[in-house]
Amino acid sequence: MTTNTSLDSVTNGVSPAPTAATPTPIMFDQLGLLPELLRAVHDAGYTQPTPIQAQAIPIILAGKDVMGGAQTGTGKTAGFTLPLLQRLARHASNSPSPARHPVRALILAPTRELAMQVHESVVTYSKHVPLRSVCIYGGVDIKPQIAELREGREIVVATPGRLLDHVQQKSVSFASVEVLVLDEADRMLDMGFIPDIKRILAMLPKERQSLLFSATFSNEIKNLADSMLKAPQLIEVARRNAISETITHRVYPVASDLKRSLLVHLLTHQDLRQVLVFVGTKFGASRLAVYLERQGIAADAIHGDKSQAQRTDALEGFKSGKVRVLVATDVAARGLDIDDLPVVINYELPHTAEDYVHRIGRTGRAGKMGNATSLFAPEESGRLHDIERLIKMQIQRVEISGFNLSSARSEPVERAPRAAKFSPAGVLPSQEKHGDGHGSGHSAGHGTGHKREREEHRRNREEKNHDRRPPPHMPSAASHLPKLDFDPMKPYENKTSVSTFAAEKPAVTRPQKAVPALLGGFGKKV
Repeated sequence: MTTNTSLDSVTNGVSPAPTAATPTPIMFDQLGLLPELLRAVHDAGYTQPTPIQAQAIPIILAGKDVMGGAQTGTGKTAGFTLPLLQRLARHASNSPSPARHPVRALILAPTRELAMQVHESVVTYSKHVPLRSVCIYGGVDIKPQIAELREGREIVVATPGRLLDHVQQKSVSFASVEVLVLDEADRMLDMGFIPDIKRILAMLPKERQSLLFSATFSNEIKNLADSMLKAPQLIEVARRNAISETITHRVYPVASDLKRSLLVHLLTHQDLRQVLVFVGTKFGASRLAVYLERQGIAADAIHGDKSQAQRTDALEGFKSGKVRVLVATDVAARGLDIDDLPVVINYELPHTAEDYVHRIGRTGRAGKMGNATSLFAPEESGRLHDIERLIKMQIQRVEISGFNLSSARSEPVERAPRAAKFSPAGVLPSQEKHGDGHGSGHSAGHGTGHKREREEHRRNREEKNHDRRPPPHMPSAASHLPKLDFDPMKPYENKTSVSTFAAEKPAVTRPQKAVPALLGGFGKKV
């Protein structure tokens, strides 16, 4: 029986995967895949595997646990999907009985979009193998998912939260799970899914094959790997946080309040047709998309507060070209797979430098050229410094006339709406400042003099208006208030003593007989 091996020992060379480059390129036909899977791969138009696919497929087919360090766009999804399907092919059955289709493989993803992308790969490569699969995620009705699970599904692609909902509904069983795949583990950590992951791990059989993929390896990820992996093989095709050499990086210094205008300028003057724009918050994504729509630019937003139908429509519109600009948050965009995406714009720099690598990983894929543009405000200097230190390069600064920081500092003076009302002969404040050929000191002196004259004129006018106002009418207190027989500023004292009250009390007499006046009355007794 194998014992757990820590990730530190793996990274120190205990059981690393072979990384020696082969002199001739490897083809899919040489990886030992089934003919049905090879046919599906060829139908998809692929003949040569990516580096991580060439390393991961033989190791996973051998039944070993894998710790994969892979960035977005490296082809890791097919790297674990193809060998997973081959391992489950012996259970393939055309029987309609749900008992013949228990859950045998569980793939966990942090977001709906990534889960849908992985499930799409499963469907694509299993088209010639009678294996059933289902994709379950939140934000939609759970009843259709329950119906599919009760029909029997060998492969379940799920987000952690919705999977636990099905556990509570008793609509899923993990008794027959043979393979567990944890994709984008670092993003699950950022989203707070690690406690849910640990709950799911406790329900799975101990004897299983586990695969974990992550772009970064923090201490929490290492602890998670120690708890779920047994003697894992480390696969890392490129250095961590590496960026593609086909991506061009640019930074545009601009004030925060001019970012929207600069974004519209770039979209119109550079004729950008398909652009993915990243912002920091969900509210900011919706607000920016609405602003771009008002400027005549077809845009939509994708974030966690939108329903799954809205997110799907936005993504499909962006892929088809109906939507020109897709504004997204980091969480919602994780796992977006868009072919030939030419431009990624960071409207706001990410708080962590690793997220910059994830963002720009959507462009420049498969050796194609890509552009990573960032709008940089002065308060984001620390973030830009961390990004440049992580990627080990200085990003080119590009200034555009009218949007640089110097023009932004002078803009409030030029845009003052109240000053134009008092400018002589319709001269704008900007014209007063620059003058018409005079020196800057002379123009500044005139501007100060006009300002003092306007201030003095305003005060004189207010004083005259104040003198013309009639004195306010205040009603006298006696006209509407009752007279008081005591001083309200002193404590109240009862002037009538008990003895006086008793003396003035009338003597008790026999009550007279009541007169039945309502019955006609008998006359009052005298």
